[in-house]
Amino acid sequence: MDLRSPKLHKILETWIDEDLGDGDLTRFVLNNRNASAHWIAKEDGTFCGGELVKLIFDKIDPQVDIQLLIKDGQKFKKNQRLLELQGPSASLVAGERVTLNVAMHLSGVATSTALLVTKLSESNVQLADTRKTTPGLRMFEKYAFHCGGGINHRLGLDDAAMLKENHIEWSKGISESIKILKRTIPWTKKIIVEAETPTQAKEAVEAGADGILLDEMPIHTIEKLVPELRQLSITSKSKYVSQDIVIEVSGINPNNLSNYILTGIDLISTSAPMTKSKWIDFSMRFDSHNA
Repeated sequence: MDLRSPKLHKILETWIDEDLGDGDLTRFVLNNRNASAHWIAKEDGTFCGGELVKLIFDKIDPQVDIQLLIKDGQKFKKNQRLLELQGPSASLVAGERVTLNVAMHLSGVATSTALLVTKLSESNVQLADTRKTTPGLRMFEKYAFHCGGGINHRLGLDDAAMLKENHIEWSKGISESIKILKRTIPWTKKIIVEAETPTQAKEAVEAGADGILLDEMPIHTIEKLVPELRQLSITSKSKYVSQDIVIEVSGINPNNLSNYILTGIDLISTSAPMTKSKWIDFSMRFDSHNA
């Protein structure tokens, strides 16, 4: 995630405006006295969002000083202190809710991802995310997924060409679609085919797909099919075949990830950390003494 991105900064400003509006009405009772505060974790997890917290407070008031006590991607324990803040009390109050919301949500995604990645730790299989993200939050949720140890799949429809069920149904088929794509999209872009049957998967390899996504196939089918696809990518006489084919599976229960580590696949894609994770509970505690 590029912290210098104008798009990112525009989103942060929108978040601040959503909560502050014309200004926090309680600022009139705080007299702008200096104060200090800190965050603590109320449960175990994997942290994400520290740099965003710093950027948000800097936009609210550059006088606020933040010391991160943990880096994005690091694990923390319940009651652990995560960061310390000093600055005008009105500014600390103004940024409290927005920053906590962001960090708790992203840490929830990172924590969920880390738990799933652990199930694959003794294999070469990697966990990839999907485009099933909260509208407006994709770059942040995908960053959190990365902090949890996963890898990012397509960021958008312009990132790689993936032929799914609808494309295959509404086009001239897998082989012809791949031919068209190879003529029209930049050569640096990958072509991925979502296959629902072994026949579709083999056709996609022969036609020159860079990646095959085996969707909701039984594990016994995958165990038999993956070696066949690998062999086909090596022995096929088709000039289009990629010998570095990437094989991915999707549509599986996250609780069963470890069952797939010996199937020979490269990736397992899942939306679970984005769609099923809960926020990790943090609390901002204000110190009783003046800063």
